[in-house]
Amino acid sequence: MQTNAVIVESAVVLAVVLCVHMAVWNQHSWCSIALIIQAFYVQHKWDRLLRSGGAVFQFRPSANSGIVPASMVMPLLGLVLRERCSASGNVYFERFSMVVTITGMMLALFLSLIALGITRPVPTNTCVIAGMAGSAILYTTKQTLTVSEVIEVLEVLLIFVYLSLIVLYLMPRCFTPGEALLIVGGISFIINQLIKRSLNLAEVKGDPVNYFLPVVVVGSLLLGVVFALLFCFMESETWVSSLFFHIMSAVLALGILLPWLSLFIGRHPIMWLFDFVTLNDKRLCLLSYWAFLCIVATCVVLHQNYQRQAGSKKHQASTVVRKYFHLIVVATFVPGLIYDRQLLHVASVGCLAVFLFLEYVRYFRIRPLGQLLRQLLTLFLDERDSGPLILTHIYLLLGMSLPIWLFPGPCAPKGVLPGAGGLVPYAGVLAVGVGDTVASVFGSTMGEIRWPGTKKTMEGTATSVFAQIIAVAMFLIFDSSINLNATYSWIVGSITLVAMLEAYTSQIDNLLLPLYLLILLLL
Repeated sequence: MQTNAVIVESAVVLAVVLCVHMAVWNQHSWCSIALIIQAFYVQHKWDRLLRSGGAVFQFRPSANSGIVPASMVMPLLGLVLRERCSASGNVYFERFSMVVTITGMMLALFLSLIALGITRPVPTNTCVIAGMAGSAILYTTKQTLTVSEVIEVLEVLLIFVYLSLIVLYLMPRCFTPGEALLIVGGISFIINQLIKRSLNLAEVKGDPVNYFLPVVVVGSLLLGVVFALLFCFMESETWVSSLFFHIMSAVLALGILLPWLSLFIGRHPIMWLFDFVTLNDKRLCLLSYWAFLCIVATCVVLHQNYQRQAGSKKHQASTVVRKYFHLIVVATFVPGLIYDRQLLHVASVGCLAVFLFLEYVRYFRIRPLGQLLRQLLTLFLDERDSGPLILTHIYLLLGMSLPIWLFPGPCAPKGVLPGAGGLVPYAGVLAVGVGDTVASVFGSTMGEIRWPGTKKTMEGTATSVFAQIIAVAMFLIFDSSINLNATYSWIVGSITLVAMLEAYTSQIDNLLLPLYLLILLLL
């Protein structure tokens, strides 16, 4: 039954790859077909290693390796971004998109080499297929990238190797191999881009808003890695250790990250941020509305914990209760998408920083909030939170925010893409906020007919597609900047493909689904 689910999941991803290939039709799109074929074979080797316990690190249990869907995200994203930037005549971002494509392919090949290297006996057929795919990708790299671009790809690969060792060692059972590829690969690319731009400040251009995310990601990573290593040798629950943690966090933020950020935006970040949020009354109203929703979410957490204390100790939040937070996030993001996307971009980056900091406080039991956060969040754990970190809420934020962060603004005339591309910033709201929520609620309460090889129901998938179509109609009414230009059939097909992926994948759907819907909408 599990094999059937893996095959259908791979077939859905193959359908997306073929859609991109037919739209792009170049050397890199042919390489993406070769990549998914070798990834399909390698996934079975990874799955066997996970079942036998032969993998080097401890990965998330009760899920397949997820190599196929994760391997294709960066290459496909680079392909569709290149097509958009080529149409708009932006040569710089067209070359940048090619680097994204080749980098994603190289990271996927590296993960394949690891699986083939530790599999015994050596899988000859899979090695031959992986070798042919790797040769095609290397030849295409030589033909299409300059020497400096190849060096950039190798830099990302080097960062990925060392960062993977650190992350997978410090956070066992938190990721599948595919999730590790997607998350650590993305972080490695961000780190390399930040270093590259820091060394070439004279060439730094673009919107200051775009520099907040790289600095927050690198700062959060530094904070987590340093204290994870430090607390291996000292007790983290004492007041002395907690005070040291807070002091060093303040030093990192005020003494390193803020000066670093000021180099990119040309002003003191706090003053720039103050002027940014007080630019008009609309932004102040949005901030007040979001603060109210934060209070509502906090009240939901406290109320559910009160019910647990009043009832059985084994009480656990149901699927419906967990989806309350999806609705709150939808209510947060939709007004921002309609009225002020720049403010939403900055606010979502700030929210990510707060979430990561609070998770460090919870994980290390930093006083005074560490133990309290552990008690409050335990209620909302599910089978995906099998490691020492609780990442579900962070994945939800990422799934909603990634389409906004990845929106190709320099390649979009007047900040809006034509046709189905107008819905790109809404990809997270559609796939996670509406589609995944409706599928889970209706599937768990009224679903009876299950998809073969999975616990998901056909009723849940059907209502998910229908709800997303209604959401698209609502966005057309309230957001006048969207002009679909008779691409309705493509939008419905894209939503249906992503809904099928949600039904069959065992990976983190909050992270995977928005990225695939974004790729399809960019075509």
